[in-house]
Amino acid sequence: MTERNPLPDLSVEHDFDGEAFAPIYTTTVTVSGGASSHGRASGRARSADGVLDIELRMPAELGGDGSGTNPEQLFAAGFSACFHGALSLVARQAGLDPTAISVEATVAFGRDPDDGGYLLHVDLVVRWPGVDLETATPLLERADSLCPYAKMAWRGTPTTITLAS
Repeated sequence: MTERNPLPDLSVEHDFDGEAFAPIYTTTVTVSGGASSHGRASGRARSADGVLDIELRMPAELGGDGSGTNPEQLFAAGFSACFHGALSLVARQAGLDPTAISVEATVAFGRDPDDGGYLLHVDLVVRWPGVDLETATPLLERADSLCPYAKMAWRGTPTTITLAS
C-alpha cells in the first residue's frame, strides 16, 4: 500500500488580520547565463537549498535546441500546482474528494501588441471526473480568488529590482 503524504497545514479558515503582506515561505532561485551568457538560452537555475538545479534552454520554437526546460514550462508547472492546491483546499471544505482533480496549464509566449515586447498567456484546464459544472463553478471561482498565481495573473505582483553591489 502506498503511504499518502500528509496535507499541508495551510488553511483559509483562519483569518489574517494585518495591514501588510506576511510571508509564510520564501525561496530564492539564481539563474546564471551559461555558455551564451543568456539565462534563457544556456542558463542554469539553482535554488538556494540546492533542491532545484536545472539547465535552461530555449525551446526549438524560439530557435533553441530544446534540450532543457524553459521558463514557460517552469511557470506552467508552478501555476498548475498552485491552482491545484487551492482547488483541493476548497473542495475539501465543501466536503468533496479532490483526489481525481488534475490541472493543466498551457503557457504561450508571444509578442505584446501594446509595446512590441513579450507577453504570456495562460490557459488552465481543470479535469474533475464525477463533478458537474454547477457544483464545480463556485469552487473554481473560489480557487481562482485564493491561488497566488491567479492573483498575480489578474492583479500583477509587487516586484522590486535591485542591482547588488
